[in-house]
Amino acid sequence: MVDKRSAIALRIIHFARHTLRKYSRLSLTNRSEAGCVTMAANSVEAAKEAAAHRAVIDFVEDNKVIGIGSGSTIVYAVKKLAERVREENLKLICIPTSFQARQLILEHKLTLGDLETNPSVDLAIDGADEVDDRLTLIKGGGGCLTQEKIVASCANKFIVICDQGKDSHILGEKYKKGIPIEVIPFAYVPIGNKIKGKFGGDVELRMAKAKAGPVVTDNGNFILDWKFSAMAHNWDEINREIKMIPGVVETGLFVDMASTVFIGMGDGSVKEKVRT
Repeated sequence: MVDKRSAIALRIIHFARHTLRKYSRLSLTNRSEAGCVTMAANSVEAAKEAAAHRAVIDFVEDNKVIGIGSGSTIVYAVKKLAERVREENLKLICIPTSFQARQLILEHKLTLGDLETNPSVDLAIDGADEVDDRLTLIKGGGGCLTQEKIVASCANKFIVICDQGKDSHILGEKYKKGIPIEVIPFAYVPIGNKIKGKFGGDVELRMAKAKAGPVVTDNGNFILDWKFSAMAHNWDEINREIKMIPGVVETGLFVDMASTVFIGMGDGSVKEKVRT
């Protein structure tokens, strides 16, 4: 009986040791994978910061009206702006393109302005979801495309900042979520059908993640995401044709608007694209 119990005990000990070694290896693997993910995320954030700092250092001057874009990359630009205002006593007026941008301006104690009192903007700085070799942009992943395009159109210079994951030869090469199109809610179905019928691809109503129903823009409208084929297109013509559809407010295609794009790289350097 003792020998039998001893054999059972040994088997239990052996199983426990085997299980412990197995999960120790899994834990090491998981920690290694988590470390790689963290390093990659840090690399992207460093790239965004490098691009933002380059734009603010190279282009922002005293006594100017600055358009402030939306998105994660613009956070670094606003921080750098605030730093320069404190250290150099710059006098700047900042025009927001979204509620987020407005909050960033106030949070960093910058001077808040609007287009009613400052219809002419010296410089607009904004991010992009994708930029091609001709500096055509896809914007609107955050849903603020109309305000962003209005402010950019009022600016004497429009500077774009992004990380290398947004840099493509042609639109659609990397960004797969489609071109955002802000539309009047009443007309979203016929607009989607017309876009699919004329240009192909697929059109989806953007749905909210934290609540039931569609995303609603700051203007009270819906957003359609047009998923197109990644190939060479005449984006200027397509942009104009989509905007002619009744019920379309604006598209996320920014054609011939950006003068310079700063692209942050993983090693902290910055690539520059200039429209010729």
